[in-house]
Amino acid sequence: MKRNIFKTKKSILTLASVAALSVATYAGNPDRIGQAGATQLLINPWAQTSGMGWASVSSVRGLEATFVNIGGLAHAHKTELGFSNTNWLVGSGISINSFGFAQSLGGEGVLSLSVMTTNLGDIDITTVEQPEGGLGTVSPRLNNIGIGFAKKFTTSISGGVLVRIHSESIPNAKSSGIAIDGGIQYTETSNKKDKLKKNDIKFGISMKNVGPDSKYGGDGLTFKANNPNNDVQQSYLWRTASYGLPTLINIGGSYDFRLDKTKETYNNRLTTALNFTSNAYSRNQFTFGLEYGYKKIFMLRGGYAYEKGITNSSERTTAYNGLTGGFSIELPMGKTSDNIFAVDYSYRHSNPFSGTHAVGVRILID
Repeated sequence: MKRNIFKTKKSILTLASVAALSVATYAGNPDRIGQAGATQLLINPWAQTSGMGWASVSSVRGLEATFVNIGGLAHAHKTELGFSNTNWLVGSGISINSFGFAQSLGGEGVLSLSVMTTNLGDIDITTVEQPEGGLGTVSPRLNNIGIGFAKKFTTSISGGVLVRIHSESIPNAKSSGIAIDGGIQYTETSNKKDKLKKNDIKFGISMKNVGPDSKYGGDGLTFKANNPNNDVQQSYLWRTASYGLPTLINIGGSYDFRLDKTKETYNNRLTTALNFTSNAYSRNQFTFGLEYGYKKIFMLRGGYAYEKGITNSSERTTAYNGLTGGFSIELPMGKTSDNIFAVDYSYRHSNPFSGTHAVGVRILID
């Protein structure tokens, strides 16, 4: 057993070294901003975790870990179901729906399936001859489907991997590909003075959107022209450039402050979290988050994601100003608290547009 624990810790150190090297490699080069494709992979569609942004990398648990840090999936309940609707950048007409479930395999790990669909609304079809439209509308679709697996290696260490299929399409053109996420979490469990506080310190590392380049294809990229050699009209295909995925690495930690103690439990908890995000195609970020929890019933959270130039409208490269917030209400179903029904809400401030609102529900069964 000790040998297995040693091997696991050695693997974690190796992954941490790789992550540190990747941070140096992907230093948020401003010259690469805007060159990545499939940027919907950076959108958190879940209402619970988006209230703290990337700050929850070390503390996220359950189904929503499939986006933030797949290593946290190992701490899911026996069965978890979740649905979330996001009104993305209010005023843009974009809506996002996400659904997922996680199922424990009885000590052998946790398996998950998550689906995210983005509706960009109806866009008028225009041509060079008819720039004002009148030819109907087109509805672009962005879809992601992820299958994840996570496992507890020890009482302190968990890790997982997720394979996500991403696609973007209009009626006559499409792009698709595969992205892989990986992550680990470490929870300090050696507090001998107070057993109730032994899980207060947490660390997490996640790597997201690692995969091959993709490109567009389809009939929409063809055109007709006369062959100069024989003056016969033929169909030609425009060659499209491939694009890389928005790869990133998160390294974060969190600490739980127990504000009071009643008998054998703590009723009030304050979690502080800090995370560093190294982006391959955009500026790096530091995300700070806070979450207050009353028992296991009510959680209030907030966060701030800082990157260079975010406070200056002329230098900012994102619509978001960094502020996030949200809350959760978790209520027991039935006489015991083993089964829970939860409602989540989050808000992300932006300028322009009127921010992003997300509402979700979760069912947790043990």
